[in-house]
Parts: sequence; C-alpha cells; structure tokens
Amino acid sequence: MVVVNAVEAEPPSTKDRTLLQLAPHLVLDGAILAAEALRADEVVVATGEHAGGSSAAAYAAIEERAAVGGHGRVALTLAAVKGGYVAGQESALISGLEGREALPTFTPPLPFERGLHRRPTLVNNAETLAHLALIARHGARWFRTLGTEAHPGSALVTLSGPVVYPGVYEIEAGSSLSSLIDAAGGTTRGVRGALTGGYAGSWVPASAITELVLSRDGLPAAGGSFGAGIVLLLSDDACPVAETVRLSRWLAGQSARQCGPCVHGLPAIADALAALASGEHRDGSERRLRTLFGLASGRGACAHPDGAVRVIASALRAFTEDFEDHRLNGPCERCSRAGELPLPPRPEPSREARGARRAGP
Repeated sequence: MVVVNAVEAEPPSTKDRTLLQLAPHLVLDGAILAAEALRADEVVVATGEHAGGSSAAAYAAIEERAAVGGHGRVALTLAAVKGGYVAGQESALISGLEGREALPTFTPPLPFERGLHRRPTLVNNAETLAHLALIARHGARWFRTLGTEAHPGSALVTLSGPVVYPGVYEIEAGSSLSSLIDAAGGTTRGVRGALTGGYAGSWVPASAITELVLSRDGLPAAGGSFGAGIVLLLSDDACPVAETVRLSRWLAGQSARQCGPCVHGLPAIADALAALASGEHRDGSERRLRTLFGLASGRGACAHPDGAVRVIASALRAFTEDFEDHRLNGPCERCSRAGELPLPPRPEPSREARGARRAGP
C-alpha cells in the first residue's frame, strides 16, 4: 500500500494543504507511480481533520479519475485523520487510519514491513510524491537544473510572520531567505529571529537571517533546520523568552503520554524554562535545563522529545541575552503581549482511546 501523508500537523505549515488544493492530480500521479513501482494496489490520501478545501479538492480529483475509468488496478481513497501534533508521524498516521487514536507505536516492525491493515506500507509526504510525478514526466536531469547537489529541485516553503504577503512559496532549493522575504513584499516590522523547520526545528537570531540558505544542507550549516519547509519570522514586538515558554508548554501537552521522556521530561523542561524566564531560580536554571535535555533526547517511541529539545535549546542559543535578562530580572514588558506563535489546542482523546489506555499495562 501507499499512503500520502498530507496530515500536516505542524501548526505553522500550510504547504501540503495548498499543494493538494491547487494540484491534487500531481500528487495522485506521484502516488500511483509509487504504487505501480511497488506493485501495490491501493493508495490512501490521508489529510488532517481540518483540511477543508484541500480535502475537497483531493476528493474531487479522485472522483474525476473514477469517472474516466480510474487508473488501472490502483484504487484511490481519501481519509481524514484526527489527532494532535504527533498525528503525522508515520506509525501514528497508520494507527489513525485504522480507527485508533493517532499515536506513535514502538518499532519494529516498521510500516514498510507491516503497516496499514498489517500490509507493507510506503508512507510519503504529498510534496515528495508530487516531485516524483515531475521527475517521471520531465526526467532527473531536468529536475536537477534547480537546487543544490545535496538538495536538488524546488521546495515549498510556508512563510509567516511580519511580511507583507505571508503564504506558501515555491523556491529553488538553495535560495536565500532574504530573497524569499523580498518576494513576500518585505517585512512590515522589525524581526527578532526566525524559526526554521517548524516546532521540531531551530531558531536563528535576526543577525543570521541575511546569511541563511534555504536547503537541507544549507540551513543546518547556519544552525537552522529545513524540516517541514517552515520559516516563521518573530517580530520585535514579541518576547522570544515568553514565546519559548508558551511553545514548551504546548509541546509538553502534545505528548502521546506513552513514554517517560514525554510524560515526565517535557513538562519538567517546560517548568524549568518557566522558572528561568520568571527569575525565580537565578542560579543553576540553565544547568538544570541542560540536564533535562540529555534525559529526554533519544528515547521513546517517536522523535517528539528530540524535536522539542532541539527547538528549545536553539532558542536558548539564538536569544541568549534575552534569557539572561529574564533570569536576572524576571519578565519584560513584552511578556504580557499576545503570543505570535500559532498554538492550537490539544484535541481530547476519544472515549474509546481513553478506555484502551486505562486497560493497558
């Protein structure tokens, strides 16, 4: 089986929804090509429960294909998956498609060994499959006329924050962030820093923005992360410390509550970060955070703790002076402002899922 992962659980990202809404047949072409290469007979397009127009566009595209006889022996279906931040992780996605709560499972087996309905399953992002369709149509050499050696082709990037025209942009991999901001009409306010890659990505300070190259090899070299193709600019009006505290509490709330690093580690990190930001514990606050980072990373059924640690640790590096000021003096005047990072509420688990969890060991 082939599963198109368009759940897009990253709150700052809209690239997959935009792609499905504007070019659903391109995604379906790539998914069918993947299915034919694997001799699979079914493609499932998985969207988030709030996909809206993109889900409708995907459904219409599937119906259009059915009206002209479908596409060989490959069946196409559309499914909506409920869940929070971890719902897009491939094992969680499969659980959601099977009617269970969309939570990660321990591996092995991996999905390609035993996935949806216990069948070998390839799970790929919608953008990856769209690129597959383009490569099949135009050739690998054509695709490599754009981009870098390590990151060929184009990429979809969701740009948000204080710019004139926020939204989804198709860029040449390896383009500068400055050129993307210019394409978006420039900034409307001063910028404190940029979150790259999403809520499992990395912050970079404003001083580094002009040097950022948007590619999977270029961003890490400057302390950033390409991740889900997200660039979120934080304005001068926001307090980066308060934003990081809000984000840490939200990430702790997105825990699947199955493993120690999530159940205990992420709330402890959020508490330690809040104490540092309030100036309650001036001595040893950052040392305690570093210890907790080490205890939470590299453990559990999924990479959620790793991503949470990465983004919080990067904030400490990018906004060192701000954190030090809060450690010594407590909250600043910007702390009381409304937060800029989009943080949706955590969905409540279903009654069946709560019962199943209580019945477990």
